[in-house]
Amino acid sequence: MITIRRLTPAEWPNAYPVIAQLRSLSQSEFLSRVKRQSYSGYELVGAFKQDTLVGVMGMRPVHTLARGSHLHIDDLVVDTTLRGNGAGRLLLEYAEADAKARDMSAIFLDARQEAILFYEAQNFTHHTAPSMRKLI
Repeated sequence: MITIRRLTPAEWPNAYPVIAQLRSLSQSEFLSRVKRQSYSGYELVGAFKQDTLVGVMGMRPVHTLARGSHLHIDDLVVDTTLRGNGAGRLLLEYAEADAKARDMSAIFLDARQEAILFYEAQNFTHHTAPSMRKLI
């Protein structure tokens, strides 16, 4: 059985080994960024199989002129050795319930190419606005 819940700040270090499978950050940089982002509503949500953290999702409320009020998922990763057990799906269901409770109209996320089929299976669709960046 997998349970989903928000992580407390004291639990953030426990999320690092899972997040490190997705992001190349040191633990101190990870914790610093999570703390900084938490001031604007960013939260970490964990998927637990018994007492073991098997998946992590970072999410934050956003309001823009183009999209209105929505939830943005910044990171979603399930331990590579435990994928396929439903943790990712349950994390997305949690995000959807949270967005509905906040009266938000949508959930947005950026997907890696290898995760697109997973998100499509969870009824996510491609958005017409491409993501672009400029490194400075």
